[in-house]
Formats: sequence, C-alpha cells, structure tokens
Amino acid sequence: MIVLKSDHEIDLMKKAGSITAKAHDAVKRYIKPGMSTLDLDKLVEDVILTNNATPAFKGYMGFPKSICSSINDEVVHGIPDKKTIINDGDIVSVDIGAFYDGYVGDQAKTYMVGNVSETAKKLVEVTRQSFFEGLKCVKEGYRISDISREIQNYAESHGFSLVRDYTGHGVGQEMHEDPAVPNYVGARKGPRLQKGMTIAIEPMVNEGTYDVHVLDNGWTVVTDDGKLSAHYEHSVAVTDGDPIILTLL
Repeated sequence: MIVLKSDHEIDLMKKAGSITAKAHDAVKRYIKPGMSTLDLDKLVEDVILTNNATPAFKGYMGFPKSICSSINDEVVHGIPDKKTIINDGDIVSVDIGAFYDGYVGDQAKTYMVGNVSETAKKLVEVTRQSFFEGLKCVKEGYRISDISREIQNYAESHGFSLVRDYTGHGVGQEMHEDPAVPNYVGARKGPRLQKGMTIAIEPMVNEGTYDVHVLDNGWTVVTDDGKLSAHYEHSVAVTDGDPIILTLL
C-alpha cells in the first residue's frame, strides 16, 4: 500500500533528510586514504546522534552498523569494519539513513578517493546524473517506469549497466515502503505518481555486467565480474509541481 504524505509529514522528512545530508557533508570533508570504513561509520553515527536522530540502518534486519560502505566492486550493503582500509584510487559508496521524529531520510553517494581511474570517474559521474535524469519524470501523472526508463537509457548510453536485483523504494515512517522503484524497465509500468508520494530513487550502476551476488557475510553485494559499481540516492517527494529533494542540507 502506498502511503501519501501530508505537507507536514514532508516537512518532517526534510528534517530527517537534512541530517543525512549533514552526515554526507562530513564524509566528503574527511574521507581519505588510510581511513577504515569503521572510521566512516563512527563519523556518521556521531553526526546523526548529535542532531537528535537515530541511525536507521543499525539493527535493521540485523545489520550491525550505521552506514553501508561499499568499495569498488561492492554494490551495496557493505559492512564497515576496522580491517577494511580505504586506498588511493578507490570509489566508496556510502549509504546513510537517519530517523528523526518518526520519519526517515535515506541518501547514498559514491566518493572518489584520491587519484581514481578515468573509468571510475566516468562511472561515478554517470551514476549521479542518471538520478537527475530520472528526477525529470517525478511529476503527477507519470509512472514509476518513466523514472526507470530515463535512468536506464542514460546509463546504458554511456556503456554501463543497471543492477536488476535491487531497486529504489517508497520511504517515510518506514525505511522501505511501497512502491518499488526499479532502475530499469521491466514488464510492469508501476503506479502513477501522485502528490504526497515519497520515494527513494537510487541508481546502482555497474561498469560491466548487471549480475551480482551476495558474499558469505549475508549482506555485501558485489558484481559478478569484479568490475566497479557506483550508487547515488536521494529521497524525493512528488508535488503538484516540481519534485522536492528531501535529503539536502
């Protein structure tokens, strides 16, 4: 069931989203070679707690940390730990969620650390822009599949592929609500967008094949061919005009 949000609820989601944005701002300022992914996790958790919010991921379905940190061929759901060190040339996808006053902000970005390859740079930039291509279709009367089509067409036009096994989603009082928001066009067109719908649009773009698998830890998703993957996400609200990005400073 799709839950439509009131203007007041959307304002609360903006507050939650601003906290995830503050956390990403901290990551942007401090991420560097030699840091562990656990260092990033502690940094983000401190920002969330300082802003009177709660890490949305910690404990969710048993996930042990406050962020997902996925490096290079890791797509999503990487678990931070002190042994995983960020190196020069890595791309690091950081997914952050924060609950504030009963509502969640959900946001992900991929960071380029040090001297990354031209392929990595292109992948990160295309992934980011594919989100904004999809955002053009976040208007009343459009379908979810219209968003998916714009994301897919843009990323594939640059020679990349879209992950099939994981999608964007509705967001609000729960971290994952209806509807699903795929990053590719499938058999279903999906529901029409209505004012008050709030969704997390999150392209997951791979350098090579779109096929992925989960590691033995039960969480970390990696590309089947070992090639790079990037992730970009904002929570957005459908209005009777232009969409609102909820996860901004």
